[in-house]
Amino acid sequence: MRTLTLRTILAAAALLILVTACAPAAPAPTPTPTPEPTPEPISITDGLNRSLTLSGPAQRIVSLAPSNTEILYAIGAGAQVVGRDEFSNFPEAAASLPTVGGSFGSYNSEAIVALKPDLVLAAEINTAEQVKALEDLGLTVFYLSNPTTLDGMYANLATVALLAGQESNAKILVQSLMGRVAEVEKKATSVTERPSVFYELDGTDPSAPYTAGPGTFIDTLINMAGGVNAAAGIGTSWGQLSVEELVVQDPDIILLGDAAYGVTVEAIGQRAGWDGLQAVKTGHVYPFNDDLVSRPGPRLVDALEALFGLLHPDTAK
Repeated sequence: MRTLTLRTILAAAALLILVTACAPAAPAPTPTPTPEPTPEPISITDGLNRSLTLSGPAQRIVSLAPSNTEILYAIGAGAQVVGRDEFSNFPEAAASLPTVGGSFGSYNSEAIVALKPDLVLAAEINTAEQVKALEDLGLTVFYLSNPTTLDGMYANLATVALLAGQESNAKILVQSLMGRVAEVEKKATSVTERPSVFYELDGTDPSAPYTAGPGTFIDTLINMAGGVNAAAGIGTSWGQLSVEELVVQDPDIILLGDAAYGVTVEAIGQRAGWDGLQAVKTGHVYPFNDDLVSRPGPRLVDALEALFGLLHPDTAK
């Protein structure tokens, strides 16, 4: 009687397992889709004191200046850039972008419109009239003023990052740049000599080459790097320094910002009146990448580090 009951129980259990295994599985619950967050509108005032509103971060940006292009890539918005001016040559990835002109200050408005940008990023090399003309074509144009200090450059990075939705990347970048600047400034406080530096912008007329005076990043960075601008007394931001005055200043170092245009170190000593300069006699004449100091973007910090390395090679090591 007991054995029969056990067999019955085992058989019933087996039957239950078989029925359960053959029963169709209950359908999985359909997940409720999470809606994409609606971008917050961006309201901002540009360098021409114009109020602009974007529906959200710009995804198709045309840059009208090399400094703008460098800023966009530096903050991680390179993939959002769909067009550039023809002088934007850094970083290398920018070279593959369509160009919209820029020679002699002229831009191809048809090419800009064809790229369907939701933002055109202009700079001080662009005129207010050009900005207005692009606006009249239905384009959203933001005019980014040139900074006059490194703090102003950091602020520009934050502004462009807001427009492109790259605020977190910009914060990291600015912290890194500020740390590098602080490191150079720390080293510069320990130098005992401040060499005088002549920075040549254009030596087409070797009797009166163009240079940078007070109020320029060239002047600022030379001073920050522990040097003295030999052209600090020209009384203007950009101007010429006569060879007679250059002889009086007798700079310790000459930097050739016009090296990209074929000016060579060897040619400097062949100029009339230049062979007696201290920098020429000691061989302290160097080509310098003028893009680093002429484009008000993050590579200004590269320029500061390069200048310190040339002015104080022993301390920079």
